[in-house]
Amino acid sequence: MYGTTTGGGDNLNCNDVSVSTGCGIVFKMTLSGTVTPIYDFCPNGSGQGDNCADGFSPKTALIQAGKLDFYGTTSLGAPQFCGAGYQCWGTVFQVMGNGTLTTLYNFCKGEDSPCPDGANPEAGLIQASDGDFYGTTFSGGAITSACDGLGCGTVFKIASSGTLTPLHSFCAQSGCPDGSMPQTALIQATNGDIYGVTPFGGAHGGGSIFQIANGGFTTLYSFCSEKKCADGSAPTGLIQGSDGNFYGTTSGRGANGKGTVFEWTASGVLMTLYSFCAQTNCTDGATPEAGLVQDTDGTFYGTTDSGGANNKGTVFSLSTGLGPFVETQTDSGAVRAAVTILGTGLTGAAKVTFNGTSATFTVVSGTEITTAVPAGATTGPVQVATLGGSTLSSNVPFRVLP
Repeated sequence: MYGTTTGGGDNLNCNDVSVSTGCGIVFKMTLSGTVTPIYDFCPNGSGQGDNCADGFSPKTALIQAGKLDFYGTTSLGAPQFCGAGYQCWGTVFQVMGNGTLTTLYNFCKGEDSPCPDGANPEAGLIQASDGDFYGTTFSGGAITSACDGLGCGTVFKIASSGTLTPLHSFCAQSGCPDGSMPQTALIQATNGDIYGVTPFGGAHGGGSIFQIANGGFTTLYSFCSEKKCADGSAPTGLIQGSDGNFYGTTSGRGANGKGTVFEWTASGVLMTLYSFCAQTNCTDGATPEAGLVQDTDGTFYGTTDSGGANNKGTVFSLSTGLGPFVETQTDSGAVRAAVTILGTGLTGAAKVTFNGTSATFTVVSGTEITTAVPAGATTGPVQVATLGGSTLSSNVPFRVLP
């Protein structure tokens, strides 16, 4: 497993501060728990000038684009204007499994303020089906009339070569009806479009859900649209469920003022599925600060930052009646590429198909099947015929690469 830390490491002097907890690292960890740092950010040990050109303080997970080829962002650091009296604007980087790091892009290139290309990416990247990477920045952008004159953030696309294209600058109108300051990762839906949320802005100041389609930006929903903000405010993430609808959490407001779980349908209807602190002393939890995940049995899981029996947060599950499905690791590959299928009740599986083309497979356990992309396969769902006679389909189409 590979990941990042926001601080720590051997390089202790970041952002012109004489005492620091470190600039952050990239690490690998075995399943037995052995951790090995493979890269320390800001190796020159000073947050000034070119000395933190590789960035520092990565705040999000890495994504894997190849066998040992990872991509991520740092929220701070860049070769321009990264010293006393200036902010540091952040980077996009590639790191190999052996620790070789390449800085693909430094935000605010050649600029102090404003930063039309964006600044301070607080969220990680996604790799879309076109092969490019998509992400957001918390500040910067072409619009500097709000957010203290630093800009309210951007949505961007970046190629593996490092060519960056800004797709949208937030707060394009007075009051930021399109949202502002995105902090969570984007998702690509099964229709190929890109979706995300902002915790601030929107028509009512409670944040927004937005869409990027064919390069164009659309605000789909503004939170706090309902009386007393019963629909919640400050969304903290978005996923697409196995039914095609979108699910997420808000950290604020709702019926009890402690956040919500919501569902947003492709037809544009938002439904509040749960309002936290519905139980005495908030034993059900309060203020979820992260989004949801969906288990292959159809159930959603998440966490809250506070509440619970000890008022230190909870782990919760929420069932909406969705049935089981299978999930492929990864969701794309060429013919003969190895694929792992995760699910439940897979013992005795009778057949595996890639968009109707049969594949040879091995049942590893009741939750795992190993297989390979068969010759003649085309892009579409992966399906598993179970011993009980049911057919489980993948939650996203598998993309067969040339």
